[in-house]
Amino acid sequence: MRAFSDYWERVRDQYAAYEPDLRAGASEVYLHEMPGGQFTNLKEQARSMGLTERWHEVAKTYADVNAMFGDIVKVTPSSKVVGDMALMMVAGNLTREDAEDPDREIAFPDSVVSFFKGDLGQPPNGFPKALQDKVLKGEPPLTERPGKNLPAADLKALAAEAATIAGRDVTDEELQSFIMYPKVFADYMERRKEYGPVSQLPTEVFFYGMEAGTEISVDLDKGFTLHIRCIATGEIDDEGKRRVFFELNGQPRSVMIGDDTAAGDVAVHPKADPDNENHVAAPMPGMVSSIAVEPGRHVDEGDLLLVLEAMKMETSIYAERSGVIKEITAPVRSQIDAKDLLMVFE
Repeated sequence: MRAFSDYWERVRDQYAAYEPDLRAGASEVYLHEMPGGQFTNLKEQARSMGLTERWHEVAKTYADVNAMFGDIVKVTPSSKVVGDMALMMVAGNLTREDAEDPDREIAFPDSVVSFFKGDLGQPPNGFPKALQDKVLKGEPPLTERPGKNLPAADLKALAAEAATIAGRDVTDEELQSFIMYPKVFADYMERRKEYGPVSQLPTEVFFYGMEAGTEISVDLDKGFTLHIRCIATGEIDDEGKRRVFFELNGQPRSVMIGDDTAAGDVAVHPKADPDNENHVAAPMPGMVSSIAVEPGRHVDEGDLLLVLEAMKMETSIYAERSGVIKEITAPVRSQIDAKDLLMVFE
């Protein structure tokens, strides 16, 4: 028992920077009824969206959303649906009455749309019909278990598709990840292509980097070990990067890396004019993960314009009217704030 205790004591030290900042009991759990795992995740999501000081408002809104959705069973991923909606409402200063108002246009998070479509199954008491109609905008929902009519998976074809993304044959574990989470798998493989097998790095180095004068050994394969010694780091340049000098198996090397702690210029996006029907505004803070249109393209009401992402919460923005796209003011990977101008209609 002492050996286990000593081991986990060291592990917890390594993960100290990721400990939830909870220093007191939270009696409001009896109000919002969040599952424990989601409580800490949602607090981190709120922090990343600049809602730290409004956490108690998020918790109250979570309870309102749960009641609005029919007091659903909250487990992963249904609890995330409630949390996504609560964050979106607080970020957009929306009330329950706003969300339920059939005449008020709202960009619901993708997880909420998926829930009301029936992708997670049928709630014991059914869906609130009026809200379901508003969320789905005429799209027919599923009425049976989602997997009932799902065709059998062609594992060979899926393995070939995953291998194309990975650039190599995938393991059974990687194939399972691809089948369940194709987007996460693709993002992971892109990151692996860029940075290599970082899972082989010691935990502390992966999280916090190396200090000048320190040395580590990394076993990439049987009989293939890299000895890495950090020598020094240079000054931050105008692009927020610095050069790192190190030795790789005794040979001098250097590389330019981005420094997230650098105080670089922050891109400031213009705000949308709420009285200008040609302006498309961001309903919440986040990053533009994809854009489905380009300037000069004609879109119809209900067409997908772009997708925003904030800490695993995706929100699709649809055209509220027909028209031609004149300008896109927030390109892919732009960090935007609520009410920022995303694009302009002619």
